Amino acid sequence: MEINYSLYLVTDERYDNLLDIVENALHKGVTLVQYRAKHKSTEEQIAEAKALKVLCDKSKVPLIINDNLQVALAVDAAGVHLGQEDTDCLVARCILGKDKIIGLSVHNLLETELAVQQGADYLGVGAVFPTGTKTDVDVVGLKGLSEICATVNIPVVAIGGVNFNNYKQAIAVGARGVAMVTGLLGDWK
Repeated sequence: MEINYSLYLVTDERYDNLLDIVENALHKGVTLVQYRAKHKSTEEQIAEAKALKVLCDKSKVPLIINDNLQVALAVDAAGVHLGQEDTDCLVARCILGKDKIIGLSVHNLLETELAVQQGADYLGVGAVFPTGTKTDVDVVGLKGLSEICATVNIPVVAIGGVNFNNYKQAIAVGARGVAMVTGLLGDWK
């Protein structure tokens, strides 16, 4: 499956009208959707992800599930995106199979090397800019993003503080796409 990483929406459970926002974003050109709901039960996540998958399928846009393999399997999502403290990439591949997409968050060259060795399909690199969405992350900056892009042959998506005012900087240093939370949801709510 060929994936277009150019405009990658990461959902945020702070928004009540998530389905309306995602549908609007899909109509405006979002190319990939990651469903992230860390504070909901698995059952709630499955129900919401199923509704999102219907919207994504209608627009022919892949749906990725953040962290939760059980939800990804239950809704037949295109894949998962894993953080450094989540399920190991190799384990996820065994559970999901070779045809699903596995993305991995990385923050430095060591994590990048390990992610590539484990078979990640793409990398989420960040935070590229300061962000209010996750306050516990270090900013890798454009320099760190550039270094990671130069060392891998898989797609790199810039995340963290990326918005419509600064995304071109991330693309200019090698990112295949940009992931936005507030940069998209905040503008389109």
